[in-house]
Amino acid sequence: MLRVHSFESLGTYDGPGIRLVVFLQGCNFKCLYCANADTIELKGGTETSVDEIVGMAKNQKPFFGKKGGLTFSGGEPLVQAKQLLPVVKALKEEGFHVCIDTNGGILNEDVKAVLEYVDIVLLDIKHINAAQHQLLTGKSNEKTLAFVDYLRANNKPVWLRYVLVPGYSDNPEHLHQLGEHFKDFTNIEKLEIQPYHELGAHKYEHLGWEYQLKGVKANTPEQLDAAYNILTKYFKEVVIN
Repeated sequence: MLRVHSFESLGTYDGPGIRLVVFLQGCNFKCLYCANADTIELKGGTETSVDEIVGMAKNQKPFFGKKGGLTFSGGEPLVQAKQLLPVVKALKEEGFHVCIDTNGGILNEDVKAVLEYVDIVLLDIKHINAAQHQLLTGKSNEKTLAFVDYLRANNKPVWLRYVLVPGYSDNPEHLHQLGEHFKDFTNIEKLEIQPYHELGAHKYEHLGWEYQLKGVKANTPEQLDAAYNILTKYFKEVVIN
């Protein structure tokens, strides 16, 4: 049984085509800008069976078309890798396209088994600089970088996702470092720039937590264009979501 926070039907920003997005409960990071802060704690959510998820997928299959399918997000879906494995296995047996949206901070045998049934990994790279990554997430980026190396070694298709937080992750020097680090990873199909927003700030208040990025404004078009112009030098495709 998976602990599911929520579902989103007809998703268009979480992998190719139209998708059923399954948000799982629990996360090993605590990002300052998290839009789903209520998914961080593992407790909570609704216990959901393999059959329920496969049944939902079958019901929505007419909307998926040739490219769509399911995306497991969160939270961090690989926190529940052992419980997720029979779900993705069943979905692949039914012919569904499967994506995992992950921060790459967990790599164990259960995770490796799950990845065998995943078509595309949406890898949320929080920061290439170790100190800034620690500041943004509360964790080192060492495990995430090792995770991407594992995906490369196994030729698993990857879409990198990068949240552009003004004053935190938009330094041109760091963007160049990000590009230099990943430019030769042939399995990385594209990079998606995710504009910063405060849409999840109210959830912090509800949880009794302080939102650490008060006063940080949304990206200007100029900031987004500047990041785009740098990153297009290194990646086959760059998009602004």
